[in-house]
Amino acid sequence: MNNPTFRAAVVRTPSGPDSIEIIDVPVAEPGPGEVRVAVAAAPVNPTDLGVAGGFFHRMGMINQPSHTGLGWDFAGTVLATGPGVDLAAGTRVAGMVLGFDRDFGTYAEQLVVPAADLAVVPDDLDLVAASTVPLSGSSAAQIVDLLGDAPADGNRLLVTGAAGAVGANVAALAPDRGWQVTGLARAEDESFVRALGAGFRTEAEPGWDAVVDTTAQQTWSLTPVRDGGIFVGVRPNLTPAAERGITVKILMVQSDGRRLAQLLAHAAAGRLPARVHAVLPLAEAATAHHAMANGGTRGRYVLEP
Repeated sequence: MNNPTFRAAVVRTPSGPDSIEIIDVPVAEPGPGEVRVAVAAAPVNPTDLGVAGGFFHRMGMINQPSHTGLGWDFAGTVLATGPGVDLAAGTRVAGMVLGFDRDFGTYAEQLVVPAADLAVVPDDLDLVAASTVPLSGSSAAQIVDLLGDAPADGNRLLVTGAAGAVGANVAALAPDRGWQVTGLARAEDESFVRALGAGFRTEAEPGWDAVVDTTAQQTWSLTPVRDGGIFVGVRPNLTPAAERGITVKILMVQSDGRRLAQLLAHAAAGRLPARVHAVLPLAEAATAHHAMANGGTRGRYVLEP
């Protein structure tokens, strides 16, 4: 009798979107504290393009002997649980798989993940939209934690890349901590950024009390931050050296099932933007990567196994 398998998207020799392969992987049963999930939706994130292109391999952050899994976040339904897990089969959940050096990812028909990293998806949030929340929402929430409460005498926050997934979520969450948010984006994104309740800029003039730079290359760095201000970035390999008394912090996103449950509730209530640009089958993962690499889209490409 053949052992059961499921399909997953991986790269063996990463060289861009066309190096993505769909392979069959043996089904694994969940251990103590783990859950096996049928993946319903997995968004394509910018980090995935770096994995498929070999960027993180060249940095020495990935050393898989056979293949590297793709995909960071997902939504789906519980298939089976290990000992100590109180989740019924069929429960709709979302979560993320962190780290680079792994042979599996969320571009797959199934996943085995720690139950503590999962959150139940609200009934009024569909799984495709829910899948876009774990990585971008958790990143934004943890960025806001790094910022902390805004001081009364200096609460002007500039968020670069404010029309992107992480930046838009920062703009939506930061006012809860007292920040007066202005989003930096392209002129055609003005209406979206203002709909988040933020001000709008197309250029990053100096003098901001705090700057969150969510752009892929941390383009703006410390230049717009006032002396003694705060900078939060998202690229550990591009951490700017502190200067002018500026506090520099860099996001290292962590899984937190309880926080994710709150973020999913915010998305269901319309407080967080859960934007989907297009839905494609898992077999067209390379197509999604090519499209994302071309830029200009707003919202995620989401893969359906």
